Amino acid sequence: MRVLVVDETDRLLLIGDSDPGTGDRWWITPGGGIDPGEDEVTAVIRELHEETGLVVTAAEVVGPLATREVWHGYSDVVVDQHDTFYAVRTIAFEPAPAALTDEERVTVHGLRWWTRADLATTDETIWPSRLIDILDHLAAPGAEPMRLPRVEESTVEVPSLREDG
Repeated sequence: MRVLVVDETDRLLLIGDSDPGTGDRWWITPGGGIDPGEDEVTAVIRELHEETGLVVTAAEVVGPLATREVWHGYSDVVVDQHDTFYAVRTIAFEPAPAALTDEERVTVHGLRWWTRADLATTDETIWPSRLIDILDHLAAPGAEPMRLPRVEESTVEVPSLREDG
């Protein structure tokens, strides 16, 4: 589950992440796994607080906006996961993680608000690559969730998985 956090000026909050084994860096939306006993909205609320410090209620969570299947190949693990994208609109705030995991403390290298112009002109890696499409879908309230194609977002190639796609 991933979350688009959008402020009142339509900036998007992204987390800087990295693969210590390769030195590669990229920017992603907040989010992560669903703990036992949680539904997706409860996981959205928990992950936002842990990774950004933002506290929201279930009523503030919009979505799902989109779904996809994605492979992540890192120097230490290959993950085949299902992502569902949600959104939360908020006033701008200074993000400060409240409870990063031990792994996140090693890999996270910052939080940053991005404008559409920033996203369109950056040379930095942004995942998901279709982030603008998902952001645009937020402007269509009540629309069915987008079904995005299966993709690979990796720091190391995962050739054995390509036959499936």
